[in-house]
Amino acid sequence: MIEIDERVAIAEEELRFESVRGGGPGGQKVNKTASKVVLLFDVVASPSLDDEAKARILERLASRLSGEGVLRLEVQSERSLQANRRLAVERLVELLRRALHRDPPRRPTKKTRSSQRRRLDTKKRRGQTKKDRGRQDWRD
Repeated sequence: MIEIDERVAIAEEELRFESVRGGGPGGQKVNKTASKVVLLFDVVASPSLDDEAKARILERLASRLSGEGVLRLEVQSERSLQANRRLAVERLVELLRRALHRDPPRRPTKKTRSSQRRRLDTKKRRGQTKKDRGRQDWRD
């Protein structure tokens, strides 16, 4: 089981891996080795996620999901297939952790009496400054 957070864990059988030849500069083995990893995770069909978690993931990761609700991650930063697989799983966990994170509810605060007074004093001073810019009576 791959633990996402204290409430959610995903079975490793739900992840599909594909090995692909990576792009970039090659070497002698460039046409023989498939070290790029494509991780596929079907969010919609996952039995490990409840409906609320699925909805949250579908909403927050909508730009990364296919039309069928499959999350696709490509990793080719390492030279070995195993290292790229491990990195792909780590990135999936981090993505899902951020998507499932709930911010604590905001508690509305009350303005202090002195802050209200300061605000009104500033407004009065500003208004007086603008009033002083107006037409002056110089007849005195």
